[in-house]
Amino acid sequence: MLYHPDKHRDPELKRQAEQLFNLVHQAYEVLSDPQSRAIYDIYGKRGLDVEGWEVVERKRSPVEIREEFERLQREREERRLQQRTNPKGMISVGVDATDLFDRYEEDYEDVPGGGFPHVEINKMHISQSIEAPLTTSDTAVLSGSLSTHNGNGGGNINVALRRVTSAKGWGEVEFGAGDTHGPLLGMKIFRNLTARCFVTAQCGLHFSSRGVRPGCTTMLARHLDKNTMGYLQWRWGTQSSMNTSIVRDTKTSHFTLAMQLGIPHSFMMMSYQYKFQDDDQTKVKGSIKAGFFGTVVEYGAERKISRHSVLGATVSVGVPQGVSLKIKDLEKHRESSASDIARKRQEAESAVLLMQESVRRIIETEESKMGLIILNAWYGKFVTDNSQKHERAKVIDVTVPLQCLVKDSKLILTEATKSGLPGFYDPCVGEEKSLKLLYQFRGVMHQVLSPEGEALRIPKQSHRIDADT
Repeated sequence: MLYHPDKHRDPELKRQAEQLFNLVHQAYEVLSDPQSRAIYDIYGKRGLDVEGWEVVERKRSPVEIREEFERLQREREERRLQQRTNPKGMISVGVDATDLFDRYEEDYEDVPGGGFPHVEINKMHISQSIEAPLTTSDTAVLSGSLSTHNGNGGGNINVALRRVTSAKGWGEVEFGAGDTHGPLLGMKIFRNLTARCFVTAQCGLHFSSRGVRPGCTTMLARHLDKNTMGYLQWRWGTQSSMNTSIVRDTKTSHFTLAMQLGIPHSFMMMSYQYKFQDDDQTKVKGSIKAGFFGTVVEYGAERKISRHSVLGATVSVGVPQGVSLKIKDLEKHRESSASDIARKRQEAESAVLLMQESVRRIIETEESKMGLIILNAWYGKFVTDNSQKHERAKVIDVTVPLQCLVKDSKLILTEATKSGLPGFYDPCVGEEKSLKLLYQFRGVMHQVLSPEGEALRIPKQSHRIDADT
């Protein structure tokens, strides 16, 4: 009824209502037919496409359908476990191509085999990490890496325990061991100071045969505008330094300007990356870095080669370092296409527009009996990893969609993913999400944080905010 075109006079709202009404109508036709519904529960939309499946698949007995459904249920649980562990990996290979540029043509005639420049792989780095949620606020992170450079190699393994202390911050304790730096004991703290500013602090102790090496790093960051961040970082230890940078990230480009003063290196760096708006998410980039160590110019590109992998290559030309080629294969689990996300976001925004009148009536009804009023509601990932500090908060405002679902002063959500609710979409595909609500019932403020995949029923006495709080 909410999406019926006849209920909207505005031409633009009527057009958006027709699109959403057609989606609802298609869903109703499938779910009202027992056979179609059984096939959809097992295979999804693809199972309803005659051209995509053998006809015999549609004629399975109820017992066969049940067995197939149970098997796919187990597979869904396995995929859900993989999603919760958030696995990430990277493989980086360095190719030394200096000989291609460092020899004169006349030299080739004097040296046997001189016509074939010597190009070799001189370094490689492999890293992997997984996360294990322990509770709604505690997460364990296991990571490890292996590296080799010019015949010398090493590796390390780290275990970190992270606790979200509030919506404004989290703390982390890290333990590590390896043959490059020895045992490690560290602590990291993240805190939002204001809506536009946050700070991180990290301290660690490295144990080795030479003794204990302490180190500390503090970083202050601030949003300068919608797409620009400014950072100021201090590092104290065996390599002390002060670093400041400005990072601007938009839909089509990424720009960084940085300067560092420290021991043993001081430098200035500028980089630019252009993002093509294609299905392969192609990016080209270039950078220049100059300091006491010399000057390095890099240029390269990367491209999505499969659903979970990106292949990139970078050429580095330096004085006095020479020329090298880096090839990187970065696995991106849970990545969805940008076009699909944009489409779902547009559908959600259209649904919210169509809900406005209904929500107004619901609020009037609830206010008249001091019922349930949704004051603020957000959905997504509230605390981002420090390695993604340049990104903005991955949450969306879902106040209107949730108020629209209130009936008789109650809101009931099932265990199904909340991104499928009307007016919702997934702002951070594949990452752990939560629903945070601030609501009023009987004139009293309530607050709750509900993890993805858990049922929610409000109001509840346990959500009540005490007057002292």
